[in-house]
Amino acid sequence: MEDARNDKILVTGGAGYIGSVLVRQMLADGYRVCVLDNLLYGGASLVGVWSDPGFTFVRGDVRDRKLVEGLLADADAVVHLAAIVGDPACARHPQMAQTVNLEASLNLLEACRNSGVFRFVFASTCSNYGKMKNAAHYVDEQSELRPVSLYAETKVAVEEAVLNSSMTRDMCATALRFATVYGVSPRMRFDLTVNEFTMEMLTRGRLVVFGEQFWRPYVHVADVAGAVKLVLEQPAEAVDNEVFNVGSTDQNFRKAEIVRMIRERYAPEAVIETVHRDEDPRDYRVSFGKIRERLGFEADRTVEDGIGEVARLIVQGVVADCENPRYRNVIGPQPEEMGAEAALCALSEVLQ
Repeated sequence: MEDARNDKILVTGGAGYIGSVLVRQMLADGYRVCVLDNLLYGGASLVGVWSDPGFTFVRGDVRDRKLVEGLLADADAVVHLAAIVGDPACARHPQMAQTVNLEASLNLLEACRNSGVFRFVFASTCSNYGKMKNAAHYVDEQSELRPVSLYAETKVAVEEAVLNSSMTRDMCATALRFATVYGVSPRMRFDLTVNEFTMEMLTRGRLVVFGEQFWRPYVHVADVAGAVKLVLEQPAEAVDNEVFNVGSTDQNFRKAEIVRMIRERYAPEAVIETVHRDEDPRDYRVSFGKIRERLGFEADRTVEDGIGEVARLIVQGVVADCENPRYRNVIGPQPEEMGAEAALCALSEVLQ
């Protein structure tokens, strides 16, 4: 397979938590970037790049096939981030999750092939692994996928299409399974484990942790963006019809370890309440050896680095209203309708 020009990138969901970081990295390296986003969570994250000569923006829905097909006519590559992200949002809006995460993604993949777009990078998730059969082992790209949520089920289904060479003929298609993301982004989120724990321990002096003994892998949002860019810049034969976990093997932690890191340096007086669970549908340790060995990917940041930058953001008052719903992936009626305390407790349980 011959490489094609790869200068003009269409990023769906480019105003989001990962997308707004990726767009900045791509523009800084001289790419021309078009963002397609429906601004479900606003567009303030794009203000900083608005005047960049390499940047264009189209407000629209990834489900709009005619709009998407028009944008693909001027794209060399597509990075598909647009989705209803996370288990709670998908559980609350299952029909929307089905049409956006699955149907629109498959339509986009088909439209890319029909339009002659050469590169396609699909944002997937390590949540696809679900619950490990053996907690003493690490799962990798060859392990059985055991999705336990609608969010993961839609990601697995699209992955199958991306990795099916008959469906991506004449294309270079790659799926990336991101670890649980953390860190500061222009579209900040405080409903992700590391960010949420840091925020609550600093602002409320109290944290309720559900299933403190279960494992998750973690990766900084800037390293996720770097991995996407790295894949786009690889020879086609290195990444075509491949799936890569994105993260670092040494950044698998139990929730209790995340709490300890925050407490030791930033919130020694915080009161921690643990709600023990003997069963958690998501419990997995992930190996990231493939992306390191095949592509030379190394994450630049650790969970401790992320905790520090989020803590500084809060302590210095850069974000003063951390509990505002705009910092969470909440669709429809906002949590304050429940009352702040009840909303945070409910969201914490499902998001962790």
